[in-house]
Amino acid sequence: MVADADEFERLHHARTGRTAIRASAPFPGLRPALRTGRAKRLPIDLGDLTDLERAVLHAVRSIPSGQLRPITWLAREASLPSATRPIVEALAKNPVPVLIPCHRVTYEGGAPCDAAYAERVGDALRSAEGIDMHRLEELTLRGAVFLGSDTTRIYCHPTCAHARRITRPHQVPFRTAGDARQAGYRACKSCRPATV
Repeated sequence: MVADADEFERLHHARTGRTAIRASAPFPGLRPALRTGRAKRLPIDLGDLTDLERAVLHAVRSIPSGQLRPITWLAREASLPSATRPIVEALAKNPVPVLIPCHRVTYEGGAPCDAAYAERVGDALRSAEGIDMHRLEELTLRGAVFLGSDTTRIYCHPTCAHARRITRPHQVPFRTAGDARQAGYRACKSCRPATV
């Protein structure tokens, strides 16, 4: 039994490494994470979630700001079967939707998977990160799930920082990773459109 508040604070700090005393300042790293969209290193307690849900949300945290990844990529990164429904359910249980950026996840056809957000919130977050959804829709209509560069012979997800630098005359659209490999292209090591 704890004798007083000071003793409780000492024991709590020894056990968790954090204070139990309310502070007016936010948790260290929170402001930069919110400002930049880079919260990958910010400690977030996901203890109330299942192993599958934690695996999905940890994979989501690895998607860079300004980029999107499809559900199958998420399943691969989380070492899960590519069944869509359990992954979407895990996204919907995201306890901190701004810090764990589920707005960066799409269905296979490129449509946003905004399971964790109210209507239009995902659109606002993507827009704030500079993701051009109109450009992605245009690419999807052209049949481009991946974009290759005819100069580097590398293919990427269309929102990868490397793919965004490919000028239009050098863009080579691919429907599948297999199509890209068959054409002699290799997967980007940054966005990992396929196992690298």
